[in-house]
Amino acid sequence: MEDYQDIRQHILIDRRHGGPYDRGSADSYYRRPRRPHFYKGDTGTSDRVEYKDMTPDEVVAYMAGYDDNEESGDHKEWF
Repeated sequence: MEDYQDIRQHILIDRRHGGPYDRGSADSYYRRPRRPHFYKGDTGTSDRVEYKDMTPDEVVAYMAGYDDNEESGDHKEWF
């Protein structure tokens, strides 16, 4: 099986608000644990899709968003 980085390079990642990449990025930003999910439309105003109902490409997109944000070091500062 291809590893995660190889798969990531071969899929088109949807970066829309509420999409898997966006949600992964947001979870990392707020220092939440990895829990793949996304919204069919905008975050919080549309149906939420949970990990068990995600496609492999959607899970990869979520992980990519999480990892990209972790790599950037951009996290919410809680003062």
